[in-house]
Amino acid sequence: MDDLCAECGFRYDVDDAPAAAATVRRLAGEVAEALRTPGDLATRRRPEVWSPLEYGCHLRDVFLMQRERVLTARRENGFTPTTMGRDARVEHEGYAEQDPNDVARQLADAASLFGNVLDRLGEDWDNEMVYSWPEPRLRSLRWVAVHTVHEARHHLRDIRGQLG
Repeated sequence: MDDLCAECGFRYDVDDAPAAAATVRRLAGEVAEALRTPGDLATRRRPEVWSPLEYGCHLRDVFLMQRERVLTARRENGFTPTTMGRDARVEHEGYAEQDPNDVARQLADAASLFGNVLDRLGEDWDNEMVYSWPEPRLRSLRWVAVHTVHEARHHLRDIRGQLG
């Protein structure tokens, strides 16, 4: 156990890393299902909280970014990735203007792509990268996999909390 999320109670346990691919795929499916819910998915309920659609877009991009980071760490153990610019992406990519059905499909695809990379890690689980959250620190790919599960679970909770 490495970290605990004060908001959602998620406990990071790197021993759970081998199950991360399946868990990410399952959680992405649940988020995709939520994005197919009729109603207003694009409006923020509070200015400081993303809309359900924006959270869905964010997760899609997290899966794609994590995939590239893990692939790079397999080639360049110990590298420092650039940040994804999560807050800027909301505006730059027009998250709230995207079609929820497209995002649901893309989210499932991104989770599948990321899961495939995790499924094929073999002996590289202990490769590392300097991960910037919550502060820059050398993290194993096991931790990155578990952290990505946390992202999915946490934001599914955020989405469900808004949809009731």
